[in-house]
Amino acid sequence: MRRLTASRTRSRFTARLLLVSLLVPCALSADYKSFEPTAEKPYYFEDGKVDFGTYNGFRRYHADCHVCHGPAGLGSAYAPALMDSMKSMDWMNFVDVIVRGRQGLDNKVMPSFAGNTDVLANMLDIYAYLRARADDVIGPVRPAKFPKLKK
Repeated sequence: MRRLTASRTRSRFTARLLLVSLLVPCALSADYKSFEPTAEKPYYFEDGKVDFGTYNGFRRYHADCHVCHGPAGLGSAYAPALMDSMKSMDWMNFVDVIVRGRQGLDNKVMPSFAGNTDVLANMLDIYAYLRARADDVIGPVRPAKFPKLKK
């Protein structure tokens, strides 16, 4: 008789655990659907996927920035790696460098992208991608993404 009660208790516990495990992904997905990027939290990452803005940042980075800064921000002979500087660079400094450019210590020059409307329109997405890379949230390859949400 005692075994039967213990078995029922385990079954109820297992059923509750299953119910909770089914509900938790729904709650996480709701976070993704309501995510709005900010300078403090520019990207959303869950289950190996990033939000569409961060994914778009990957695309825009590789269209305009990787030629100098190398694939995935790892640096090249023309420009430094971005991973260390992105760990401490805030949004306003990032915008300043993109818009005004920068002269490096080793006489390397980051040109101004103030005239590049593709970069200007997607700065937050590029920032999100580079921050996610610097935070080791995503690796050097194309990140998986959630589907784009219609607004």
